[in-house]
Amino acid sequence: MSDKKDNQDKPAKSRGVLKLLLVGVLVTGAAGGTVFGLMSAGVIQMAGANAAEAGPQFVLKGEKDPYAPPAPKGSTGKTDVVHGEGGNKYRTAYFSFAEDFTSNLRNSDGLIQVSLAASTRRDGRVLMWLDEHQLAIRSRILVELADTPEETVMTSAGKKDLQKRLTDAVNDVLVEQEGFGGVDNVYFRTFIVQ
Repeated sequence: MSDKKDNQDKPAKSRGVLKLLLVGVLVTGAAGGTVFGLMSAGVIQMAGANAAEAGPQFVLKGEKDPYAPPAPKGSTGKTDVVHGEGGNKYRTAYFSFAEDFTSNLRNSDGLIQVSLAASTRRDGRVLMWLDEHQLAIRSRILVELADTPEETVMTSAGKKDLQKRLTDAVNDVLVEQEGFGGVDNVYFRTFIVQ
């Protein structure tokens, strides 16, 4: 009779062990998936990950930018910028597009003409990429301008919305071309609607 009872306990014990193993595998898989997701999103990085592989890095005020573009022709490049103590802890660098952007407005006879600059708090690679991909960026900006209704650009809220759309458009091109955006904002240097 005791042999019969031992045989009945063995399947119950093996089912319990099997359940425990299954739960362990599920928990391990979920933890691995979570870590993979956080790494993919850039929230966590592998130990020893190279900063250059992670894309352009933020540059603190007063810190040397390892990818700084060369000084413009005619300047000595010897004057260091003195930053204020307050505000953002990262320095901001600007890129001005050389030519104006002119486009028709959507469903209108109106024209818009803007000159633009972009800003980044990241290292000089973003500035290099803006210069390198001006043609693609220019095309994308013209598409965004042409898709803008005239009544939108007549209000400050509409101009702010256009500014955000242009920032997203520039970053989309940079991500497509270089795998990383990095532009914080696009600014209007001039803004004319006719």
